Amino acid sequence: MKVIPILASAGITGFESPATDYKQLPLSLDELLIEHPSATFIGQASGDSMQGVGIFDQDILIVDRHVTVKNQDIIVANYNGCFVCKIIDTVNRQLISANDSHMNTPIFEHDSFTIEGVVIRSIRCHRQSSILSRS
Repeated sequence: MKVIPILASAGITGFESPATDYKQLPLSLDELLIEHPSATFIGQASGDSMQGVGIFDQDILIVDRHVTVKNQDIIVANYNGCFVCKIIDTVNRQLISANDSHMNTPIFEHDSFTIEGVVIRSIRCHRQSSILSRS
């Protein structure tokens, strides 16, 4: 990947050419975004319940199964047969939405509940990806 630093100049002559300080760095998006490749999966957010933490409808979620879940982590879980992305409140045993228009969900003993992994990154695509739009 090639990194072109763009620095705004305060002078009246305008901006320097973005290629002036052109550097090529050995950067891999896999290495940058994924910590445990064999324990990581990628999902896609659906809905608006996590907008308060910057996860919007159709965002890509990088979910790590190797990471130990902590209170207030953003997780992907299977809750009564549905995959959900929520904040886990381990103290009060509930799933928290990051949008006031959605109620928090208590986790009861009789619920089927498994944490699939911790969301360690989210990515927003500003143009639709042909890979993600496949049926």
